[in-house]
Amino acid sequence: MSLAIEAQLIRIRKLLDRRRAARFRKRAMAQPFSPGSRSRLLLVTQPERLPQSQIFPFHHYAPDFRRLYGTEIREADLGDMLAGLPIAARGATVVAFQTPFDVSDADLARLFGRLRADHPGARIVCLDWFAPTDLRNAFRMDGMVDLYVKKHLLRDRNAYGRPTLGDTNLTDHYARRLNLPEPEVCFPIPPGFLDKLVVGPSFVTAPTILPTLLQRPPSFRGRDIDLHARFDVNGTPWYGAMRAEADAAAAALSGMTVVRGMGVHIAQFLSELRHSKICFSPFGYGEVCWRDFEAVISGAVVLKPDMSHVETNPDIFVPWETYVPLAWDLSDLSDVLRRLLGDAPLRERIASQAFDRLRTWVASDGFARQMAPLLAA
Repeated sequence: MSLAIEAQLIRIRKLLDRRRAARFRKRAMAQPFSPGSRSRLLLVTQPERLPQSQIFPFHHYAPDFRRLYGTEIREADLGDMLAGLPIAARGATVVAFQTPFDVSDADLARLFGRLRADHPGARIVCLDWFAPTDLRNAFRMDGMVDLYVKKHLLRDRNAYGRPTLGDTNLTDHYARRLNLPEPEVCFPIPPGFLDKLVVGPSFVTAPTILPTLLQRPPSFRGRDIDLHARFDVNGTPWYGAMRAEADAAAAALSGMTVVRGMGVHIAQFLSELRHSKICFSPFGYGEVCWRDFEAVISGAVVLKPDMSHVETNPDIFVPWETYVPLAWDLSDLSDVLRRLLGDAPLRERIASQAFDRLRTWVASDGFARQMAPLLAA
C-alpha cells in the first residue's frame, strides 16, 4: 500500500476515533447520577487533546468500573464549573479534576469551593495530565486533595523537593550540560504528599491510540525507512537546544535511510512510521511522548534516551525488551543503530513485545484496577 493511500486511511480512522470519544463525553456531561447509585465518579475535565487522553479510558472502561466497584461515571467541563454554570451531575462520592498547566490560585480556590458545595464529603482527586515529572502543584493542593494522579513519576521519590535549574529534572540536565541560563527553582513537597501519588497510564489511553491496539499487530514487511526522526526543534531555549542536538545527531548519520523534518500531517507521520524500522524519540517537555506510543502501534522500535529514572504503568521502557535506550548525550546513537539495523529478528522481537505489552493491558480491566485508589476500593 502506498504512503498516500495509507495516510488517508489513517486520517479517516483517527477522525472516527475522535468522534467516538466526543460522543462519550457529550453523553457523560448530559446525565445526572442515577438515584441510589452507591459509587459516583465525576470527572471535571478540559476538552483539549492532551487532557482528554487521560479521560477517554474512564468512559471506554465504564463497564469494568460498574462491574468491579458499582461506579457510575459522569463528566463536567472545567470551564463551565469555573463560570458557575449548572452541571448535570451532583452529589458525587469522588471528584477527579484537571486544571490548565498555569492554573491561577484564584481559579483553584473557585474550583475547590464549587466542588465542596456541589459534592459535600466527596473524595477529591487531581488528574495531572502535564508532561513533566515534577510536582509543581503539591504545595498548593496538598490540603485540598486526597490523591494526586501523575502519568509518570521519578522512580527516586527523594528527588522531589530538590532545587533544579529550570522547572524540571530535564531542564536541569540540559541547562548544566549545554551551559544554558536557567533560574534555580524548587517546588516544596509537604509532608505526606508523596503518599498521595498514583501512577496513571500515559498516552496509551488516548482515543486515537487505545483502539488501534485492539486491531491486528502491524506487519514488519515493506519497511524501507531505517530511521524515522521527525520531531519539532522549536520551543523554549532549553527544549530547542535539546531537540537541535538530537536533530544534528540524526543528520550526521550515514549509510542509512533517515527521514527528518516536521510540517507533515499526523496521518502522513503515522504512515511513515508503519514503513520505518526504528523511531528516534527524543525527550519532549517531559520524558514520555506521543511518539513513543505512535511508534509502538506502528511496529517501529522505540529508540530513546535512557528512561530508567521514570516510573510508568503500563511500562514500555524495559531496555532491549520493549525499547532501546541511548545515552542522554546521544554519543552511542550510531553504534546502537547499526546493531539494530543489522539484526532484524532483534528489532521485530522488541517491537512485538512493546505492542503485546500494551495490547494485553488494553484488552484487560487493568485501567479500572489501576484507578481503584481513587474510589478507595
